[in-house]
Amino acid sequence: MKFLKEFTEFEYEVLKEEKVNGGSPNLVVKGVIQRADTLNQNGRIYPKDILFKELENYKKFVSERRAVGELDHADDPVVNLKNVSHLITDIWTDGSVVYGKIEILPTPMGNIARSLIESNVKIGISSRALGSVRSRGDADIVQEDLHLICWDLVSEPSTPGAFMMREAKEVDPRILDKIFSKTDRVNRIANDILGIKKGTL
Repeated sequence: MKFLKEFTEFEYEVLKEEKVNGGSPNLVVKGVIQRADTLNQNGRIYPKDILFKELENYKKFVSERRAVGELDHADDPVVNLKNVSHLITDIWTDGSVVYGKIEILPTPMGNIARSLIESNVKIGISSRALGSVRSRGDADIVQEDLHLICWDLVSEPSTPGAFMMREAKEVDPRILDKIFSKTDRVNRIANDILGIKKGTL
């Protein structure tokens, strides 16, 4: 199993600030966070059926307000709460494009992200996932064991290809037990079974 990180320029728009639980208003943005069936900067392709199936599992994190991400690239598959800057509050697809609605949190890293966005600094978004790949020609095709972890807000590389990581590092599959709870794993199995029954897989 490999640790997969992907960089995408974050094509977003700023929405009205929204109050959460009666508190101070948080900045909310929405935009493209990933594309399926497209060769990315790291030489990988996420097949639409595999990526969208995994998005169904990730929606549980979104609905439970656990879909947090960090500010800047992380070299660990586990989300470090002290670096959390934002929360994905909605995720949807249109064609082969994945969109997200993102609430910038009032955390130290969130305040930095907010300042960057308000100053019109161009930022990117980077997915973190675990899974295997199979080479086909010049591309690595992501396989069925994909596990999305999060999307991080990152700086856009000034040099083309600066974030290219052609070879993803190997990780012990047991790391999944640290990232996903027993309930998450049961939900994933149920989604797989329901997908088979619906004929969507």
